[in-house]
Amino acid sequence: MNQVTVIFLAAVLAGLVLQLWLAARQAAHIIAHRDRVPPAFVGRISGAEHAKAASYSLARLGVERLDLVLSTVVLLVWTLGGGIDWLDARLAWFAFTPLWQGVALVVGMVLVGSLVDLPLSIWRTFRIEQRFGFNRTTPAEFAKDHLLSFLVTLVLGVPLVAVILWLMGGAGSLWWLWAWLVWMGFTLFVTWAYPIWIAPLFNRFRPLDDDTLRERLENLLARCGFRSSGMFVMDGSRRSAHGNAYFTGFGSNKRIVFYDTLLDGLDGDEIEAVLAHELGHFKRRHIVKMLSLSAVVSLLGLALLGWLSQQAWFYHDLGVSRISPATALALFMLVLPVFTLFLSPLSARLSRRHEFEADDYAAEQTDPRHLINGLVKMYRDNASTLTPDPLYSAFYHSHPPAPVRVAHLEGRLATDGA
Repeated sequence: MNQVTVIFLAAVLAGLVLQLWLAARQAAHIIAHRDRVPPAFVGRISGAEHAKAASYSLARLGVERLDLVLSTVVLLVWTLGGGIDWLDARLAWFAFTPLWQGVALVVGMVLVGSLVDLPLSIWRTFRIEQRFGFNRTTPAEFAKDHLLSFLVTLVLGVPLVAVILWLMGGAGSLWWLWAWLVWMGFTLFVTWAYPIWIAPLFNRFRPLDDDTLRERLENLLARCGFRSSGMFVMDGSRRSAHGNAYFTGFGSNKRIVFYDTLLDGLDGDEIEAVLAHELGHFKRRHIVKMLSLSAVVSLLGLALLGWLSQQAWFYHDLGVSRISPATALALFMLVLPVFTLFLSPLSARLSRRHEFEADDYAAEQTDPRHLINGLVKMYRDNASTLTPDPLYSAFYHSHPPAPVRVAHLEGRLATDGA
């Protein structure tokens, strides 16, 4: 067995063991605390609600463990098991040009991956979400959503993959630099187009029609110096009882979107505070910072692919016999996450720091108690665990644990009141 093969297998096994261990820690921590509401939430969340959140988290963890094992098996089948070679050989029967055979290879792998994930997605939606009262989608709508998602992926992804493979084959040794420019242009285009062309394919959006609330939120936007193309309510209740709010788009297409379930669960003070938090991401330039970081990471990644695609061992030691731009891209897409997994705590830490900064901004613009109350209701209504394992949370969670976040805001309240 070649050295590269051994390193790859060791990384795959280490990643699987690490993630299963973290999941076991998370489950044990939740079970150990399921019968006692954390002190910060006593009187705000009942024992029954806390127990429901624990059971919901444990049910999702069970599927997560199965998904980890299944994804590892699929990865090894695609690579060392010869799956990429097998699919590439089957596609040769259609006598595509080399470019379009490469596109078909990448698209085919995405399609197979979606089909492999489908049973667990069905289980999550119609067993777990249904069991805990969150699912509101029908089998017909579920099927429609998945088919539409795949079609959108084809419409957007096929031209992108075709251009990148064309650059890999004909743009010289610095093809990866041109590919990076294409990738960044594609990312900015999709971000701009999402609110007006893509999101409406899946959900209905209507302008916020509560005049009192709209005026209040517009005053907040004016104080914060934020302009958008409007505030909209999304019919999230068609599919789920979960609630949320988000910004989308950029430039003239910036939109503020509230789930209808969120508006039903929070009062005006709390909605204003939640919006102030989202505005905090804008004012602290988190979106620009994350786009900049993504640009640097993608440039480094494509440069690495540019080097690896010239190394015969990259193919042969990982189960691929035919050297081509498509097999290089497909193999890279599979192998890279095996190693970047170990960097997850760094990205999670950066994201949590941004959340604290956005909370601080919201505390400057509104009463921190309103954001605390809104967050508590969202934790309750979404059945979010209040007692995550610290290591699991540090590895995976983009938001601070609920008790830590509430304590941070209460500290701001004490400081501001002093």
